[in-house]
Amino acid sequence: MLTKEQVLLKKLDPSAVASVLEAVADVQLHLDAEGFCLDVAITNAELTDLMRIPWRGQRWHELCIEEHKERAKNALDAATRTPNTPNRVDLNICASDSNDELPMSFRLIQPADGEGVIAVGRDLRVVSDLRQQVLNAQHAMEQDYWALRQMENRYRRLLELTSDGILVVDEATGRVLEANSQANAMLSAEGQSIIGRPLPLNSTEIQSLLDSARETGATSQRRIVLPNVPHGSDILVSFQRQNSESRYLIRLSNAGEDGNLQGMHFADTFELAPDAIVQVDSDGRIEHVNSIFLEWIAVSAPDQVTGRTLDNWIGRSTVDLTVILNNLKQDRPIKLYASVLKNSVGATSEIEISAATVQRGDNPKIVFFIRDISRRLTADHPLTERLPRSIEQITERVGRHPLKELVRESTDVIEALCIEAALKLTRDNRASAAEILGLSRQSLYTKLRRYGIGESGSDDPI
Repeated sequence: MLTKEQVLLKKLDPSAVASVLEAVADVQLHLDAEGFCLDVAITNAELTDLMRIPWRGQRWHELCIEEHKERAKNALDAATRTPNTPNRVDLNICASDSNDELPMSFRLIQPADGEGVIAVGRDLRVVSDLRQQVLNAQHAMEQDYWALRQMENRYRRLLELTSDGILVVDEATGRVLEANSQANAMLSAEGQSIIGRPLPLNSTEIQSLLDSARETGATSQRRIVLPNVPHGSDILVSFQRQNSESRYLIRLSNAGEDGNLQGMHFADTFELAPDAIVQVDSDGRIEHVNSIFLEWIAVSAPDQVTGRTLDNWIGRSTVDLTVILNNLKQDRPIKLYASVLKNSVGATSEIEISAATVQRGDNPKIVFFIRDISRRLTADHPLTERLPRSIEQITERVGRHPLKELVRESTDVIEALCIEAALKLTRDNRASAAEILGLSRQSLYTKLRRYGIGESGSDDPI
């Protein structure tokens, strides 16, 4: 029994049905019983690639890639066996003048009179591009997720390795959000946890210290007496605001120990850390390093670097170390500063530097945390791209590459973007694009090959 839609379609004039097909289809083929293409109609004038394919006189399956030829034959056989029944098949059609594959979706139907088969096709490249974008976005999210997981693991492990008590306190509620085992031992009874509870330090002196850190933005320090620390402790408070969240970062250190990082039981932290750690004085002279740093700069013993300034190994010049030290002296935090690391044989690698000042009376110490990022993969720079895609990406590389190289890349990016815009404006007509750009056709082809834009052939679309 026919449905309401089928009854309505039977009442339509054939010319009306044909006009509807032209509106929704990109190409219409008329095939005979053996699969030869008798006639073709390209209804979407923007698809110049379809116009260059020699449809007429070709067998239906010969237009497809090798892997889809059998699928095309089966679809044609199914259409001839079941007249008036549409049969769907997705095929990749070979472009005539390149190795490109055009993904298309066809509906094949044989009329009741048995005079050939009508194949109505739709270009799937837009759908394919959207799927590729979704896949790229998924890969980027997975990379970000695992990078955050690894960073969180390093962060928690470093918190547990330090001999100081570290707390993260919510500014709005005053409750402890995170605390390492050392802070828990200093502030609570054995077997109890302070996470989720109000900060046990609730004296007027502590509150004024928190208020000072919030109002000035600088690190505030004071000596206090804790029940579980008989010789007292130094408390350092920093205030951090990010988006709508505000946090106090509190460090409780043993005041009875010396101001040397090695004397604060940091030896294990130094050696077990996954990144390079360097302690310097206020002038940038090295006092202590871990084995990772010695390995990266190809030096066998700490005595070979102790007493020398850190700019012998980081930065393309002395500027990087000077900038970092000046910012730290003004209580400005240093996070993920892009620079380069030079080893003893002259090889360089890209690094990120974070640095902090450890106040010990009148003798401040500066600790550098150095991370090798030469093999890092990011979503903003896919492996398939040969050039940065915007000026913003180029400016992000300042400090990692010389100015001469950045200027050359900027020129290449602008030239590639102009060529892509000209091709889009002329609908991939290269002769017209060359004329718009004021180039010869041969020069345009050379640049297309250089930047990997579109096809490298010399035939223009008709």
